[in-house]
Amino acid sequence: MTQTSDNVTWLTQEAYDQLKNELEYLSGPARIEIAKKIEAAREEGDLRENGGYHAAKEEQGKQELRVRQLTQLLQHAKVGETPPDDGVVEPGMVVTIAFDGDPDDTTTFLLASREYATGEIETYSPQSPLGIGVSGKKVGDNAEYELPNGRTATVKILEAKPYKG
Repeated sequence: MTQTSDNVTWLTQEAYDQLKNELEYLSGPARIEIAKKIEAAREEGDLRENGGYHAAKEEQGKQELRVRQLTQLLQHAKVGETPPDDGVVEPGMVVTIAFDGDPDDTTTFLLASREYATGEIETYSPQSPLGIGVSGKKVGDNAEYELPNGRTATVKILEAKPYKG
């Protein structure tokens, strides 16, 4: 779970460890694996028409970009605690909201950096319009945020609990 402000990223210890492990893998074993793929493809001959070689080089580029992103993120990280279970919406919380106060039109999401996005729950950034609107609100409060068309939407905070992973 993260909150970014002034180029500092706040992470729980669990999130920090997870990102550090990913960086260590990408910087070590994954680099060796991709180098082997490139070398094997290079041995196939003409590089201009070698799809495997070009795919491996593209994969290598994406991997190196992720290494740079993680390195920068972790250099500016401050490790903190999981947010308290006090019903106040902040990064690291799983939030359930009702659109326009309609209890049948709800959604639940994790308020966290995209670095912490998982397939198990939708993740909204604290810097997104909805994230900004709900941050600091308490269960039972209404929050407003700006839609892409410039209009304002209102949601009611139904639940806010710390993310347990």
